[in-house]
Amino acid sequence: MGFSTVRAQRESGPPPATLRPVGGPRAATGAGRRGRADFWAVLALLAPPVAITAWGWRYYTLAPAGRLRHPLHALLKPSGPIGLWLGVAGLALFLFMWAYAIRKSARWLSWTGAIGSWLRVHIVIGLALPVIVAVHAGWRFDGLIGLGYLSMFVVALSGIVGRYLYTHIPRRRNGVEMSIEDVSQERRTLLTHIAAVTGLEPMAVERALAVDPAPYQGLDPIRTVMRLIRDDFQRGRMIRQLREQWSRPRPGTRPLDDQALDDTLRLARREIRLQQEVHVLDAARRLFGAWHVFHRPFAATALIAVLVHVVVAIWVGGVGGFSMGR
Repeated sequence: MGFSTVRAQRESGPPPATLRPVGGPRAATGAGRRGRADFWAVLALLAPPVAITAWGWRYYTLAPAGRLRHPLHALLKPSGPIGLWLGVAGLALFLFMWAYAIRKSARWLSWTGAIGSWLRVHIVIGLALPVIVAVHAGWRFDGLIGLGYLSMFVVALSGIVGRYLYTHIPRRRNGVEMSIEDVSQERRTLLTHIAAVTGLEPMAVERALAVDPAPYQGLDPIRTVMRLIRDDFQRGRMIRQLREQWSRPRPGTRPLDDQALDDTLRLARREIRLQQEVHVLDAARRLFGAWHVFHRPFAATALIAVLVHVVVAIWVGGVGGFSMGR
């Protein structure tokens, strides 16, 4: 792992606090910021339909005949101002989700941004879209719109699973899968930095960050996913133990300040994760391929159902009229 480099840096190199390897604390912090940004984006998209649902809850719980006499019917029916606005927004977002598939298959669109960024937008929209469409439909799913919504809901649920599998394949920040050589190089960088900052012997760092070496070969898909989840919990436990150990003062070394400790633990988490991802790589690739086979037909069904719904609704005299009537 190139640990002679660590000793040289500790004996004659710059102070540990000045070390900034590629993929170091800044990259780890950036990943956290992106995760928080995605979380708030989902909340922002969900806020309007959730607020409308809470406001019109009594209307939505009525049977179709009772809704016709409700004072909010003119506003909340699918062809009303609010229902129509949600329908148009949902259609626009749904079609925009398909731009990710185009971007992924067309290299000449690289100027529009990294595939990883497009995937983040795709996931954010996919999580919020079922709620937006449900409020547009008045929380009633009859006929073709019911088929489309069921397909959309299955796509959203499978998208969560797909995202989970996606994150267990080592990738660069732009979403491109890393080679084994890339992973090895990043692991050397991470271990070098951790050893230099903590003042520990390189082999001690490697032993402290070692993960369960049990292979994934021979596991069925369910047991593979359960093993992935177990690895995630193991990583969390290891980081908690390392925080407790590295926060203690040791003879001959200064204790790490809070910022240095947090940065070093982020690097340790990345190193542990890379080890786990290498162990699971073949199994994760197989599962991800099988997931695509399941995900795509439902996505295509949802697209066809939505387009037919829009065309028929316009044909009969108004968007939204097809799903609930005027």
